[in-house]
Amino acid sequence: MIEWAVDGDTLHVTDADNAELTVTGDELVVDGSGEDIPRPVDDTIVVTTDELRFPHAVVYAFSVGVEDGHELDPSGEPLPLSPDEYVVDIDTEIKSYLRFSGAATIAKTDDYEEIVVSFPERTRVILGVRCRHEFPAGTITVPDSPPAIAEAITHMAGSHKTDGPDRSYPTLRGHPSLIERGTELKIPDCLRVATPDHGIELVVPPDYESLFVTAPLAYYLQATVRTTDEVLGTHTGAAPNRPRLRIPDRGIDVELATMPDLEGDVERLLRKTFFLDCLVRNVGPYGTALAERSLLEALELDAERLYDADPRERLAAYLDVPYAAIKHRLPDWHLSTYVAPEYDSVETLPFLLDRLSMVYTPRTSELEGQELVERSLEDFYRGDDPVSARPVPTADGRASGGQVASVDIVKPDLRSGRTHGWLADGVPIDVFKSATEAYHNRLEFLERASDATSICVVLNDPEMAGEHDNVAAIYRRRSEELSMDVTVAESLGTAELARVFEDDHDFVHYIGHCETGGLCCPDGTLSASSLDRCNAQTFFLNACGSYYEGRSLIEKGSVAGAVTFTKVLNDHAVKVGSTFAKLLVHGFSIERAMGLARRRIMMGKDYAVVGDGTHSLVQGEQRLPTTATLEELEDASEKEYLLTVDCYSTQATGSYYFPHTETNDYAYLCGNESSFTLTASELVTMLKETEASVIYDGDIYWSTELWPRFDR
Repeated sequence: MIEWAVDGDTLHVTDADNAELTVTGDELVVDGSGEDIPRPVDDTIVVTTDELRFPHAVVYAFSVGVEDGHELDPSGEPLPLSPDEYVVDIDTEIKSYLRFSGAATIAKTDDYEEIVVSFPERTRVILGVRCRHEFPAGTITVPDSPPAIAEAITHMAGSHKTDGPDRSYPTLRGHPSLIERGTELKIPDCLRVATPDHGIELVVPPDYESLFVTAPLAYYLQATVRTTDEVLGTHTGAAPNRPRLRIPDRGIDVELATMPDLEGDVERLLRKTFFLDCLVRNVGPYGTALAERSLLEALELDAERLYDADPRERLAAYLDVPYAAIKHRLPDWHLSTYVAPEYDSVETLPFLLDRLSMVYTPRTSELEGQELVERSLEDFYRGDDPVSARPVPTADGRASGGQVASVDIVKPDLRSGRTHGWLADGVPIDVFKSATEAYHNRLEFLERASDATSICVVLNDPEMAGEHDNVAAIYRRRSEELSMDVTVAESLGTAELARVFEDDHDFVHYIGHCETGGLCCPDGTLSASSLDRCNAQTFFLNACGSYYEGRSLIEKGSVAGAVTFTKVLNDHAVKVGSTFAKLLVHGFSIERAMGLARRRIMMGKDYAVVGDGTHSLVQGEQRLPTTATLEELEDASEKEYLLTVDCYSTQATGSYYFPHTETNDYAYLCGNESSFTLTASELVTMLKETEASVIYDGDIYWSTELWPRFDR
């Protein structure tokens, strides 16, 4: 759902996922909507102006009816367009297209903050916009039967918008249909019609472990999933109960390992296929100067032929590529989720496939002795000596005089992935503890219309005013750039605090105490389980031992939130709370914001995320939140710095980013870091032009706040 409004020369566009697009024009005249544009859009808006300004983005221009396009030079050279009829693709947070007739010039501002489309005279322009998020189309009902689950996974692949290598772009993979449990298999006719048959089969044993683990590969390849008992006797020369990837009409039958080694085979196949698609798609109309593209020549792959090939031919070529030949170039995988392999978990599969998460079976072991402390210190930015860096016991705590709930934490066996989710029993560290309710709650919030992001900061202990003042200031500053309503409240009673969670807030930041009875108020404690319904989309319970209260908020209606496992030091809570707030309002997901924030303190493992940790409160100016690590080089003849840029998102897998340094000419796939040696002046320029969190000198800063330190 798209909504738009005009304020003077500014057009504000918002979607159901709280994403925002601001377009400004010189003496902008808006004539309404309804005009057609040859691109998939949710709405069109007719405007007249001689100049349009968009947030920084990748831009392509196409003459109408011509497939080859022109990309705006990432290094900053303007793109002149001679008189013709054009469609211009602008890759902003809300996907944007311009259609117009005549000449134009597309350029970036000197600070790389904006894209400017200018015309020699006032021109009528059709602006098409499309929400990047899509709701599931239909629901599949499945009984407690592995063959039925296999058929459901087959039909979830019908949500792809293309079967070519462009499916590696996140905008061309739709949300799979929902799954609900029932007594018989029911697949809507519209989903059956939408499901392609590419002649690719994935045959797996009839057990939930194998089906769940192979689901991401089947979904991405749009393979037909069948169980081994269904195809027994239809093949020869292979173990009948071994999983296999088949392309029958090409005589290809790849035998895969059984569980648990099947997890490794699936991971390698999916990562290889996805990566090679990202390289091959580069010869298509949306290609760019990709740093990794030279690998195709070394692999002797004909990208032009493979781009136009059918899925069977392309997959057959990929299977011939040894994994060892590309392993060192693969981007880090963005997300892995550990799922209890049982019928009750099947409803979560569409949400995990929408994020293209790897799916693994959960395994844990107990933490021993000082292991939790040691693991916390390993992640601490400063990397101090573990003995001298331990927190001072006499420091002020955030616990009240009451009893704090204790949590039995276990150590998960984590496989590959930047971010890890847990959909199983136990409370592990280093992952977000999700729940089926969280994913369904997210869909409900997406359906709600909202003019602005509503944030409520609650201070229920005046001695913690330091964090309250810091985070309130952060939210208010951000509200000057995005549509945010920020309210603050102090010393709320149980009834008043209950109303805060029951009201329609996008984020509640609670600062205070938590006991076994609930969140502390002047007149007692509020148990989240006592709420009729929680309408706070996300939250941060920055209080001692708030884990169980956070879990209850998810069960009552929230999507995700940050919590603590045990008692926390007050100064640590202030550092984590302030950093988390800043990252959250700049578009970082809940889990990534907390992961960075908790590394500011020595006991960071005391903080965790419950619910869907991939969820973002707001969408920043950039769809791809960026983190950089900055080090001063000691042996350089003049003062130089090594800047390593890391850009990825659990919501935009398959995207790329372009670091804005004076010497860089390449884009990089998200999940691959890029490093640059910069002088002080070059560093200042890049920090000014890049919205990013920067790890420097043992702490974390926002780039726009850090650059003056080097501007001498």
